[in-house]
Amino acid sequence: MRAPRPGDNGGVIDPRRLRILRAAADHRTVTAAAAALYLTPSAVSQQLAALEQETGHTLLTRSGKGVRLTAAGAILLEHANAVLAQLERAEAELAAYAGGAAGEVTVAAFATGIAEVLAPAITRLRDTHPSIRVRVRDAEGDEALPLVLDGEADLALAVEYRGAPREDDSRLSRVPLYAEPFDAVLPAGHPLAQVPNVPLSALADDDWIGPYPGNPCHDVMLLACELAGFQPELVHSSDDFRAVVALAGAGVGVALVPRSALRGMAQKGTVVRPVDGPAATRRVFAAVRRGAERHPLFHPVLDALAEAARGLPTD
Repeated sequence: MRAPRPGDNGGVIDPRRLRILRAAADHRTVTAAAAALYLTPSAVSQQLAALEQETGHTLLTRSGKGVRLTAAGAILLEHANAVLAQLERAEAELAAYAGGAAGEVTVAAFATGIAEVLAPAITRLRDTHPSIRVRVRDAEGDEALPLVLDGEADLALAVEYRGAPREDDSRLSRVPLYAEPFDAVLPAGHPLAQVPNVPLSALADDDWIGPYPGNPCHDVMLLACELAGFQPELVHSSDDFRAVVALAGAGVGVALVPRSALRGMAQKGTVVRPVDGPAATRRVFAAVRRGAERHPLFHPVLDALAEAARGLPTD
């Protein structure tokens, strides 16, 4: 990024450039920020340089192949999040003034969340808000929240994971939905198959089956095993829990699987047991860009998701 010339004067800050600054901070490279915003890298660089001229400060510095915020950039980003949230509120109030909950809402969600919560919510909305059309985007792992922050989705159905935005993140507004335990899935011939509740520490020497790194459930599995005093030997990897259970049924390893993912699934050759002691837990929430939670299109969808989640058993 070009540093502002001595004598540059600060000007009126273009809020569109604040979105670009936030994307650069989130994605940490100009190329990735440009891809998220459907711009060219040169256009992003030009807009960031113009923002530096407007503010009279160097906002980003290059670090290896990426970029990082300067102290001035971090200050501006904090204000940018507040400004962008206020713009979301303005759009929500104007939409409410215009009167109408009619239009399309894009929801990014992981597969089990789609089946357990989003699909029932869509059914409910068809009766209560027939003018709202929900467009579903399958987004596993850590994809859903970035899609919302980049404006590619309106809502996210997401789970807690290491590195996820914190609950007090000024960019997002959250609605907690449910928390569910992970159950141990063992081959039917496993020595612990007849134990009512399986202590994780007893599985320390087993081969493990689980999701790839980057999938939040991978993080949950690792954390649970760490708390039980060991690091699992992940021999077989799949993000599809049907494949994970099938591999356990083939006798090649053990797994931890969210309880809702097991519902209605064929479990041939396996036994499913609760975990003895502190269990791995998947915490699921809905999120929108801060300020947009009262938008007349988004608010009914959030309500429908919360209502659908009430019927799920929680940990």
